[in-house]
Amino acid sequence: MKFELYRTSSSYSARAGKIVTDHGVVETPIFMPVGTYGTVKALTNEELIQAKAQIILGNTYHLYLRPGMEVIKEAGGLHRFMNWNRPILTDSGGFQIFSQANMRKIEGDEITFRSHIDGSLHTLSPEKSIKIQRVLGSDIIMAFDECTAYPCDYDRAKESLDRTHRWEYLSKKTFDKTKPLWGHAQALFAIIQGSIYEDLRMESIQTLTGLDFDGYAIGGLAVGEPKVKMYDITKKVCDVLPSHKPRYLMGVGKPEDIIHSIARGVDMMDCVLPTRNARNGTLYTWQGKINIKSAKYALDFTPPDPQCPCIACQNHTKAYLHHLYRNGEITGLRLNTLHNITFFLNLVTSARQAILEDRFSTFYETFCQTYPIEEDHSDMNAKARESRRKSHGQSVSKQDEND
Repeated sequence: MKFELYRTSSSYSARAGKIVTDHGVVETPIFMPVGTYGTVKALTNEELIQAKAQIILGNTYHLYLRPGMEVIKEAGGLHRFMNWNRPILTDSGGFQIFSQANMRKIEGDEITFRSHIDGSLHTLSPEKSIKIQRVLGSDIIMAFDECTAYPCDYDRAKESLDRTHRWEYLSKKTFDKTKPLWGHAQALFAIIQGSIYEDLRMESIQTLTGLDFDGYAIGGLAVGEPKVKMYDITKKVCDVLPSHKPRYLMGVGKPEDIIHSIARGVDMMDCVLPTRNARNGTLYTWQGKINIKSAKYALDFTPPDPQCPCIACQNHTKAYLHHLYRNGEITGLRLNTLHNITFFLNLVTSARQAILEDRFSTFYETFCQTYPIEEDHSDMNAKARESRRKSHGQSVSKQDEND
């Protein structure tokens, strides 16, 4: 993998560059649609290409359980299995496992966990995670880490960080002594952790940059902490990370979060939000967010977004999408999803062009007027979600199936 930095904004830390992989070029900043099971839910590969998706994300945990590594290996890797000839990034599986506090056990550097599907017993370790991702054949693979929840006290965050550093060292050691299986190169990214504590974040950067990974992700954010804290940590981490390597903010997010993160120096982002919310009737447009379920759209015969090139906006009206949603038509969910993915990809493309033309400041400030930071109840909501999860026995792994 090769990363080239073309330009940094004169007013902010926003960067425009490109990542070169054996499966193609990824122009940054970039948003990566999430394909949990090797598919972005509700869309075909052709539709993703039409929306100008350059790279997608696959989920190691879920692909390991279904269809399993035997099937992926027999197919010749994930690219061939899903017939996607563009770059793929896979996560390490750690986030899903650590969401299952009542279904896993840590012994040394190995985790024993039960499948959320059938309760069967499995193990995962830094070494095994890397070997699974070698079979998947993703262009960018993630080191194995522990993602702490929010809130998290300092001692717990420090303990988790020490474990994460040991696991990431073991991940790189395994990566360095194994080879790609499918004739194309793979890159390994580290994950900066440390919860909301600046000194732990700086310690993580110092430790992991010393191991010289191909790129660096910022993990443990967008998990319920206040927005202002997420933005502050993102900036402080990006200010210290090496400028010649890509930066990936994991699990972000809303349009305003994407733009605020780009302004602080982030190159790559991913989130299930555009696809999940599309199926719930939320559309993101250049005029703001709309809820297509609302009765006010029943007689609105204008396109969802006049500035959008997607099929939903070019061929249909808000009234039609409202009708499809109200009647539970699958076509409506697909059109909503295609629109949201197109909007998110156009958003980062527009930000990139603004950086290259040195007008990012104007673009950023104008966009923030359309998408202001929503009133922040994330701390309260995080606690409520955790309470519901425990009371219903539901894990993030199970929720991911609906992403």
